[in-house]
Amino acid sequence: MKLNFAPIIVIASLISLLLTSSVLQAEDEELNRIEAIGVSVQTRDAVVKAVTAKLPDLPVLAVVKTPLPEMVSLELEGGQTIYATLDGKYILSGDLYQLDPEVVNLAEGRRSLRRAELMAKVPAEELVVFSPEGETKTFINVFTDVDCGYCRKLHQEVPELNARGIEVRYLAYPRAGFNTPTYDKIVSAWCAKDRQTAITTLKQGDDIPARQCENPVESHYQLGQQVGVTGTPAIVSASGMLLPGYMPADKLADAIGVN
Repeated sequence: MKLNFAPIIVIASLISLLLTSSVLQAEDEELNRIEAIGVSVQTRDAVVKAVTAKLPDLPVLAVVKTPLPEMVSLELEGGQTIYATLDGKYILSGDLYQLDPEVVNLAEGRRSLRRAELMAKVPAEELVVFSPEGETKTFINVFTDVDCGYCRKLHQEVPELNARGIEVRYLAYPRAGFNTPTYDKIVSAWCAKDRQTAITTLKQGDDIPARQCENPVESHYQLGQQVGVTGTPAIVSASGMLLPGYMPADKLADAIGVN
């Protein structure tokens, strides 16, 4: 008896076609997730495909035009920037500076813009805010830990910062991670009826009642990693500039342009 394999071949071909189509669709969706800023979609796709063919785990968020005609910048998760040639054969790690008419860190300018955009999405009710009694000239977002010595030192500067017209907005960043005593303390502060008093008490080294509630601590921690926080306190200005570490009130005010 002669067997007819034609239907089987057709079915196999259709399955293969469907699988290939699904893979291509997934690739397209992944590419569409990546912003194309100042470059064409075709350029974005070509560069990302070439670079990720060799570095498949590279977390690219955006492909951005640079002043160099044969090179684009790739913005990565965590606030990092690398540069790639248009053919994707070469990459450079580091910041690109413009020297004329003045020295400008172009990479940091883009990072600051992205930080400001991400910080603006945080709902006000998720923050612990210390506001000036008079005019508010600007604000700072501070990723803070309650057991960090320099976080406690910065908290002592809050009255002076408020006096200078600077609003202090705290976000939770337990450096030790989740499911730790520090994490439990921060959750208790964010779940307190009076968050300001609770966080001040913890930063003075005293205890507060343990509490549990729906809270933003983990999302704040993840946001901190997105914007490049590596330690606490980490200060993000209204413009998105990242100032890592403790600074006294006068120097901090100068750094963010408040006289």
